[in-house]
Amino acid sequence: MPIAIAVTSPDLVLPPPDGQTPDAAVFQPPEAQPLETAVTQTAILLDQCGHVVALYPDSLPARYVRRLHMIRSVLESDRLALLPVALPPLAVGVLARQLRQLSVSDLSPGVLACAARLLAHYVYAGAQLSSVARLDRVDVGLGTHLASLLPGARFAVLVNPAPRLIKVTDGEAPEGPGFGTRLTVARAGPAKGEDWVLSTLARRWHVQGVQETALPADSGGWWGARGTVEFAAAIADPTVLYQLVSSVRREQCHWCGLELIGDRCAFCAGPLPRTEAGRALDPPGRRTVTALAGR
Repeated sequence: MPIAIAVTSPDLVLPPPDGQTPDAAVFQPPEAQPLETAVTQTAILLDQCGHVVALYPDSLPARYVRRLHMIRSVLESDRLALLPVALPPLAVGVLARQLRQLSVSDLSPGVLACAARLLAHYVYAGAQLSSVARLDRVDVGLGTHLASLLPGARFAVLVNPAPRLIKVTDGEAPEGPGFGTRLTVARAGPAKGEDWVLSTLARRWHVQGVQETALPADSGGWWGARGTVEFAAAIADPTVLYQLVSSVRREQCHWCGLELIGDRCAFCAGPLPRTEAGRALDPPGRRTVTALAGR
C-alpha cells in the first residue's frame, strides 16, 4: 500500500492528472466528528498504509490543529506527520496532489514527508482579486488600497515563492516559473469578461496545461475578497518530482531513525545535529529544476 496522504478538507483533494494517483484521506473538523471516531479511523489508516502524512494550511483554526495533535497523542504514534503549510488553500491541494503522486514511488516515509517543504518552494501560488482592501498576505500601499475602491479594478497577487502585487492590465503578469508547470485554476463563479488568468497569465507563464477545479471554501477568507480567482502553477510530471526529491542529500534522523531531507524530521520534528544541519543542502537551484522540468 502507498503511504497515505491526508488533508483537512474535501476540497483540498484535487482531481488527479491520471488514474494511478491515490486519493487523499480527509480529517474532519472537531465539530463534525467525535474524537473517538477520528482516532479509530486514523488507527485503521495507519494499519493499512504504515505512515500518514497530513498537510494543512497554517491558517487552519487553532481548535482544528489541536484536534490533529490530540489524535496523534492518543495513538502515541510517531507514524503520523502533521505538516502546516504556509500556502493558500488551492496551493495546499496542489502540493498534496504532488505528494499523492510520489506516494506510489519507492521514497521512504521520512523523505516523502520532508518533500512537502522542498516542493513548496516551486509552487507559484496567487490569485486575481477585485479588491485588496482586506488583503493581509502582502504589503498593500495606500495608492493601491485606494485604487481597489474603484469599480472594475483587478489585481494579481503572487504570494509564493515571493510576494508580488500588480494591477491587472492587458498583457501584464507577474514573473512566473522558468520551468515547466501545469496551472490549476479555481474561481468563485463563472468568468466575467476577459479571463485574464487563462488568456494572459497562462500564456506568459508558458504552462503545459490548465486544469480548472472548484474554489476551496476557505479561499475567500484567506484572500480577504469575494470573486476570487485562485491559481497555482506547479510541476505535474511525477518523474520530474521524483528526480527533484532524489537529488537532495539524505540524512538519518537521530531521534526516530527515519530518512529525511533538509534539516528537520517531518515525523518527530527532531532537528539534525548542528554539524550535519550545516551540511544539509538547500533546495535545488532554479537551473537544476529547469533542467529537470524544462518547458
